[in-house]
Order: sequence, then C-alpha cells, then structure tokens
Amino acid sequence: MSTHPPFRKVFDGVATREQMFRLFNRHKDTPGIDPISGTPYAGEYFEIAAEQYHFMLALLPPLFQRTGMFGMSEYKAGYVTSVFYAIRIRGRERWFHGFCDLSDKRSPDAMRAAIIAHETGAVGSMTREEKLEAIWSATHSDFKGIAGEANPDAWPREHHGKRTILINAGAQGTVLKLLEDLSDEEIGKLLPVPRSPCKS
Repeated sequence: MSTHPPFRKVFDGVATREQMFRLFNRHKDTPGIDPISGTPYAGEYFEIAAEQYHFMLALLPPLFQRTGMFGMSEYKAGYVTSVFYAIRIRGRERWFHGFCDLSDKRSPDAMRAAIIAHETGAVGSMTREEKLEAIWSATHSDFKGIAGEANPDAWPREHHGKRTILINAGAQGTVLKLLEDLSDEEIGKLLPVPRSPCKS
C-alpha cells in the first residue's frame, strides 16, 4: 500500500455542498480498504465555503468548539471525526473540513497548522501527492482498483496492494497504470477542474 503524508489535501478548489458530501464518503467504493475503520480518511482535508461551515455547525451539537474550529459529535468511525476550520490566510477568511483521529488529542491543532503551512507556502498549488489524492477521489470506482487484488499474476509482486487507475494512453488505447506512476502530463489531464461554489 502507498503511504500518505499525515495531512493531505484531497480536493483542488472550494468544494460545493454536493462535492463536500461526496468527499465525506470518498472511500466508500475504494477497493482493498476498510472505510468503516475510519483510517483511510484520517488526515484528509479540503476547502469548503462559509455556507457549508455554518450549515454543519448548526446540524448537530458539536463535540468540541473553540475559536475558528469545531468537531462533529458524530464520528466517521473509530476515533475519526470531522473537524471544521475557519482560518484567516493572507488576510482572507477561508473554511476547511478535515478528518482528525482524536485518539491523538493534538490532531485538530496539528491539522490546522498543516493547512496554514500548505496554503501559505503553496500559493494555491498542490503537491504531487495531493494531486494524486484528488485524482483518486474524483475517479469512479469502475476505473480504479488495487494491483494484484483481482488477478495476482497481472502485476509484479512488489506492486501488489498499490492503487491503479484506468487512463487513456492515446495510440495505446486505454491502459491500467499505477496511480503513483502517472506522469505530470497525465496528472494535468486527470486532475479535476476546480469549480466555484454555487451561489444560493
């Protein structure tokens, strides 16, 4: 299995309400993992609009709340729950959702620090790992899988357990490729185009 950084952005742009709810369950159809454990979600975050932040705050009594942050009282699984952030970055208020593993009580603050570090240092760009996560998240389950899971002989043993994705390889047609082996050009073509949040 691939290893992930402790905190990773999984969507480029500001998620609409529909996208937010889809991202809440993005591992539901991911082959080879147990989404009920909550582990696949821990450390993932994405940006949302103010409307989504306030909607979620009013939905259920928060598990905890302090300035610019609250946690959902309903856990995703295990100790993993949704934490919502209102963060001023470069003089502008922005809102984020992240999944924190509260078995580590420092997790919400560590995620907040990671979001600020990424958003101020990256100036709107994503790391290669974050781009791969966004592609994986946006790809329908019919077009992604785990190497060696369905047919162990189709992949060398050292690739078993790694994520695969079906891509259009031009003259070669449609091919199955390891997610981690996507070229920068392929990433550019597959990366979901960020959309502005819908105005109500």
